[in-house]
Amino acid sequence: MLSASVLWGLMAPVSKAAMNSDAVSSMLVADVRIFGAAILFWIISLFSKNEKIKDKGDYIRFFFAGLFAILLNQCVYVTGVSMTSPVDASIITTTLPIVTMIFAAIFIKEPITGLKAGGVLLGACGALLLVFGHYLLPGAAPVSASGQSSSLTGDVLCFFAQCSYAFYLVIFRDLIKKYSPVTLMKWMFTFASVVMIPMSARSLAMTGWDSISFMEYAELAYVLIFGTFVCYLIVPVGQKYLRPTLVAMYNYVQPVVATAVAIIWGMDTFNILKIVAVLLIFTGVLLVNRSKARLPEDN
Repeated sequence: MLSASVLWGLMAPVSKAAMNSDAVSSMLVADVRIFGAAILFWIISLFSKNEKIKDKGDYIRFFFAGLFAILLNQCVYVTGVSMTSPVDASIITTTLPIVTMIFAAIFIKEPITGLKAGGVLLGACGALLLVFGHYLLPGAAPVSASGQSSSLTGDVLCFFAQCSYAFYLVIFRDLIKKYSPVTLMKWMFTFASVVMIPMSARSLAMTGWDSISFMEYAELAYVLIFGTFVCYLIVPVGQKYLRPTLVAMYNYVQPVVATAVAIIWGMDTFNILKIVAVLLIFTGVLLVNRSKARLPEDN
């Protein structure tokens, strides 16, 4: 989960750099991720052990898992971000572990302990401090000066995307444990692609592939190979052994990585608030990891 969060954190500045071009839209990035990953998972399945789907009802579960974890999460979030401010989207992203903790308590009776609630709260505070801490420094611009204005519709879509992925983490945990990551993701991305075709066919046909530069192709390749294929290959391994709330807690690692890359690239500066934020995030992850689980094997 930590490795996947690092790769996802790196994807934020890389994909943003790609979308700075008029030739690369947010929809194209989503299409590359979904269709490209489906192809890669089918290719790798040819070189791995053939795993039979004995229960035909699992195909329906693959469909809905792909719907909640991939389509509704990625596409709805991208749409929401395009409609609202980056500030709002960043705040709403921190709700994933909170929503996951609530869903786990409702659907699988996972206890909400003081350690777990405290860890989620600490992680959220750390993520928010990391994203918005620079506004607390002397001479900082006000938050409202950061660009696009807020939108209730966009905010609701961003929140719905978090709820969708939290629902997947909790409801489909048994399916995740039942199959190998290759089998699981092969079918999830396949069904997601089938649903995505009617929405993307026209935009893909109108894409000016010749106007995309080599660097932008390289950035899209990173998004596909490392930010999608590798991440979705290793995340189910973490999901087999970690509770849904702890899996969601690693969402807080992504802004840490994105901030570190921004500092290295000279896009941001280092200060004491960032140290405090990182300490809060990893302390929160540690507390959730040490909290009591319903099942003994999850402790």
